[in-house]
Amino acid sequence: MVKAVRFHQTGGPEVLKYEDVEVGAPGPGQALVRHSVIGVNYIDTYHRSGLYPLSLPSGVGVEGAGIVEAVGPGVTHVKQGDRVAYAGGPPGSYAEARLIPADRLVIPPKEIDDRTAAAMMLQGLTVQFLIKRCYPVKAGETVLIHAAAGGVGLIVCQWAKALGATVIGTVGSDEKAALAKAHGCDHPIVYTRENFKERVKEITRGEGVPVVYDSIGKDTFEGSLDCLRPMGLMVLFGNASGAVPPFNLGILAQKGSLYVTRPTLFTYSAKRADLEAMAADLFAIVASGKVKIEVNQSYALKDAAQMHRDMEARKTTGSTILLP
Repeated sequence: MVKAVRFHQTGGPEVLKYEDVEVGAPGPGQALVRHSVIGVNYIDTYHRSGLYPLSLPSGVGVEGAGIVEAVGPGVTHVKQGDRVAYAGGPPGSYAEARLIPADRLVIPPKEIDDRTAAAMMLQGLTVQFLIKRCYPVKAGETVLIHAAAGGVGLIVCQWAKALGATVIGTVGSDEKAALAKAHGCDHPIVYTRENFKERVKEITRGEGVPVVYDSIGKDTFEGSLDCLRPMGLMVLFGNASGAVPPFNLGILAQKGSLYVTRPTLFTYSAKRADLEAMAADLFAIVASGKVKIEVNQSYALKDAAQMHRDMEARKTTGSTILLP
């Protein structure tokens, strides 16, 4: 038996239960991983609340780092004793140990410790596909990232800056503005007192930006469209404020032949070869020091419910981890 956080009904953080679960032997294509550090992401709250429905009862969490304790038949790219990290697979990382499809596991370089690996996999791989594949950011461009002081936001600020871009980022407070600026955000906008649409127009001298990376959703969607230049791309990759309501596509024509995409990491990394290439790119930029992973909060696994409360109350910055 191992300790794990699970939920038997959807709802608020109070539905998360710290309980004993049985973890069997790995089956074909599976690995048994004992976690040293567990990563936390906003998508975990979507699973818990039912916004992204799961079969119940369910585990929660999609990211972690640890050691392979056993592998099932057919697994060749990892073996017992390997140090691994992952993002994706069935939810269930909020646990001391778990079974996971082995093709989701990658081996971090020794320069990257478990704490960093667990904190960066989902957010870092998300940034990799956002700025390298979804819209390849080029030197000299100006980009807009919402929630610039969050886990994804801080990585976008640093990585886009390393690519030679100018970064505009929205944040909720002066403290978060200072944090974003320290990580490469050229123009932090405190949205609680500044109109981000007007500020983006000022910063870009009326031109707008070629791409907006938006994980907020309902509250920022239409404003984000107004920040784009003609033929710009709106990349909606989250719903922190709620889902975007039904939308008249004709508005995209009116606002300048705009594009909108709703990508997910799980689509972009579905093929093993793509996952390995994305992970190698992420590991290289972090190992180089150009992108630093800020682990600003840690909680005991048993305190996962409180961690969810703090995350949803916007009390967290950078990355958050759970310790088994």
